[in-house]
Amino acid sequence: MSDQLLRAVQAGVTITDLGRQLRVGMPQSPNHPQFWHTLPRRHGDMTRSDGGSAANDLITMGTHVGTHIDALAHVSHDGKMHGGIDAAEAGIGGKYIELGVHTIAPMMRRGVLLDIPRTLRIDCCEGGYEITVDDLEAACREQDVEVTQGDVVLIRSGWGQLFDEGQPYVGGLSGVPGVGEAGARWLAEKNLHAVGADTIAFERLAPGGGHALLPAHRVLLVESGIYIIEALDLEELSAKQQYEFTFVLVPMNFFGATGSPVRPLAVASV
Repeated sequence: MSDQLLRAVQAGVTITDLGRQLRVGMPQSPNHPQFWHTLPRRHGDMTRSDGGSAANDLITMGTHVGTHIDALAHVSHDGKMHGGIDAAEAGIGGKYIELGVHTIAPMMRRGVLLDIPRTLRIDCCEGGYEITVDDLEAACREQDVEVTQGDVVLIRSGWGQLFDEGQPYVGGLSGVPGVGEAGARWLAEKNLHAVGADTIAFERLAPGGGHALLPAHRVLLVESGIYIIEALDLEELSAKQQYEFTFVLVPMNFFGATGSPVRPLAVASV
């Protein structure tokens, strides 16, 4: 057998699910249509002559709820998207053809977890805390990892522990921890493929400020062409102190959409 990847898989791997379960009522940004799931047909509504029956589903949702990835079409600044594309013209026809989520290739890349609370010797960053460049560099030193070109870097703030509480995770009054513009520029300078976090908007949200200002989105999506993954579950990786892994992510192939729900995996050899 010449396929080294197949040999590694057959030798045994561990898989950590980094995605959130999609449930009605889960916390999400108020800017996006909520997730809804119902059963238009249940077992027994229609029964075949041989006694068989089937159920089916209807799901409605925005593409930026639950664990999801932002396509480059998601954000513009001063009327321009990544690469100087005119945002208004690109949206004519109701599809973002050039930078929609269908243009994101399936990912199988080196993943790096930067565990900020562990570095700061705390359980969770406070609401509105700005994760600084010093914090990011300290995490790299303490974890003995180097962030390199083409990586996917996942930033744990600990805020993901609030996901099941609902609105506290959204952090409207408290704010939400995350990188600011300086941290985003540090990440962009590494020429990463994608970044992610365990929070609702990846970057710091000021207490009471909501999504009023999102400079990290501008730096990463518009200026640098780096994808953003939000609402990740990073607690298991942190507990295992697994800071380096193969990161696997495949967006839904929604033509012209600005984002997609995803179920990312962290894969490592046994």
